[in-house]
Amino acid sequence: QLQASGGGLVQAGGSLRLSCAASGSTFSRAVTGWFRQAPGKEREFAASISWSGGTTLYADSVKGRFTISRDNAKNTVYLQMNSLAPEDTAVYYCAAGRRLSTSATSWDYWGQGTQVTVSS
Repeated sequence: QLQASGGGLVQAGGSLRLSCAASGSTFSRAVTGWFRQAPGKEREFAASISWSGGTTLYADSVKGRFTISRDNAKNTVYLQMNSLAPEDTAVYYCAAGRRLSTSATSWDYWGQGTQVTVSS
């Protein structure tokens, strides 16, 4: 299971750090990632990271502002979000799977989502 947390309300230009804690074997040797879904829109890829942390992938819309990382000893993956803008407002979901992919259908496990709202 995956449990996402850390969302909230922040002003434009601010920062938030999301966390996703995994239980059981979900995290073991799995790649992990973050997706987001704004109202009325499809779920879209934000960032992903390999099990070792050596490979990361970012959507163009967040590149340079968001940083994904993981702590395998804590079974936790993080998403540091800086320079937030109103268009970043969405429910953010963490995911785990077997390979890095920008497609939501390629991921095996999903967290419940955490709301991020950026005010202008």
